[in-house]
Amino acid sequence: MPIRRYSRVFEFAAALALAATGGLVIAQVDDPDQGLAAADSSGSFEVGGVDVDVTGKSADAARFAGWRIAQRKGWQLLAQRLGVTGATLSDGALDGVVSGIVVENEQIGPNRYIARLGIFFSRAKAGAILGVPVGATRSAPMLTIPIEVGGGTATGFERKTAWVEAWTRYRTGNSAIDYVRPSGTGADGMLLNLGQTARPGRGWWRVVLDQYGANDILVPKVTLRREWPGGPIIGQFEARHGPDNRLLTQFSLRVDRGDALAVLLDAGVKRIDDSYQAALRAGMLAGDPSLTFVAPVATPTPTDTPTGVVPVDLGIDGATPPGGTGSVITVQVDTPTASSVTSTENALKVVPGVRSAVTTSLAIGGVSVLRVAFDGDPTVLRSALEARGWSVGASGSTLRIRRSGQPSQGGQAPPPADNSTG
Repeated sequence: MPIRRYSRVFEFAAALALAATGGLVIAQVDDPDQGLAAADSSGSFEVGGVDVDVTGKSADAARFAGWRIAQRKGWQLLAQRLGVTGATLSDGALDGVVSGIVVENEQIGPNRYIARLGIFFSRAKAGAILGVPVGATRSAPMLTIPIEVGGGTATGFERKTAWVEAWTRYRTGNSAIDYVRPSGTGADGMLLNLGQTARPGRGWWRVVLDQYGANDILVPKVTLRREWPGGPIIGQFEARHGPDNRLLTQFSLRVDRGDALAVLLDAGVKRIDDSYQAALRAGMLAGDPSLTFVAPVATPTPTDTPTGVVPVDLGIDGATPPGGTGSVITVQVDTPTASSVTSTENALKVVPGVRSAVTTSLAIGGVSVLRVAFDGDPTVLRSALEARGWSVGASGSTLRIRRSGQPSQGGQAPPPADNSTG
């Protein structure tokens, strides 16, 4: 069974006092040389403050017996908290439900074990046994940006701070708030800072929230003031919410020793989480509709065709003959040089009724193809070209033209291809 040790053998006979605006908070100072536990986002049920005092044949036997007793006490406390009576389990069954034990403090003797423990129970297994729905009501995913102000500097994720570490330590299994806690690596330092929390623009907030898979924003803030080096520390805590950085609650906590900063911040995190949960129950953490992506209203495109209207081929150049009486004609012409292409286009454009003439297939030294928009029937264009000295062959809406007396490419003129789209 995994064991997480949060403090060593109890070293201080008296605990330090946290003077809070709402009353007196007593907390034990952790060993400052001890490392911090990683964030626990497993969602387990947590029961803390379970006291045991047992004896055994040896120190290990007493300790093992103490853990057994702590599991039983923790299970009874969890059942009472969830409103279930008469829920008892054997030690073997509890071993399968317990997911971890937290050692808050302990004293170990040759044959005696005195400790205060915290017990983690698997939410899925315990919920199934106690008949409690596993998917308890929780908030939408909330991007959490802890801001620490100290020494005239406000810091978010630009660097590791004690406030960010406190939020990393906090276990959210029993909280109704779904905290999204960034790791502080990569682009976190540029995206999640004081400047971003003061930026009300919804467009950029939507980009940031999509990056972290969240729906809303929480900004827990602490301003630290030290009376003197190594002396008392006062923390002014604020719980803020939303893209407008709205203040929900604020309070102050104080410790009398400089090395008790972690205790101060842990207590502040717990108070702020309680504030956020109370705000959620009061309906004050409702999501901002402006943070929800709204797809633009679809508008008709040029390809949309009203019912009963037959689409018309506009040609490559998009020219539409006026009045609906014109036509789009394909013209094939020999183009031995690049200049012959330009001269042919110009010659066609000056013919009365021709609105445009665009080369759609260029073949220098071969046969190029032009698309001509003409106000009239192809036979009218054929007659106009012949009157201007062109030799014209026709097949439907395709014309094969060449200058009179000009031999075709390759000697004999090929029969005109039928490229009509009609």
